[in-house]
Amino acid sequence: QVQLVESGGGLVQAGGSLRLSCAASGLTGTLYAMSWFRQAPGKEREFVAGLIWINPGANYGDAVKGRFTMSRDNAKNTVYLQMDSLKPEDTAVYYCKGQTYTRVEYWGQGTQVTVSS
Repeated sequence: QVQLVESGGGLVQAGGSLRLSCAASGLTGTLYAMSWFRQAPGKEREFVAGLIWINPGANYGDAVKGRFTMSRDNAKNTVYLQMDSLKPEDTAVYYCKGQTYTRVEYWGQGTQVTVSS
């Protein structure tokens, strides 16, 4: 059974930091890419960051470049999103997505991030 479980959300003041985690299970050997999206109330889901599992580095959405860093732990099939210099406009539900080599997508349940001004 495939599961993506996010954790690490919460309430933080503007300028602060949070670290999100997403642990993937049931995807060993089939995982192609993982990414983070977010969705604020009344807005469309937005790409935040993503990586190809076998490639170094990550790509970022324009709104978070220079402030957020995505990393991985290959042994644990886990990705992280280090969020620094948070702004009130970063407030959203953050979702983790896993994609297999056959382009099947799996989503986590989401974790709330709230940044107060």
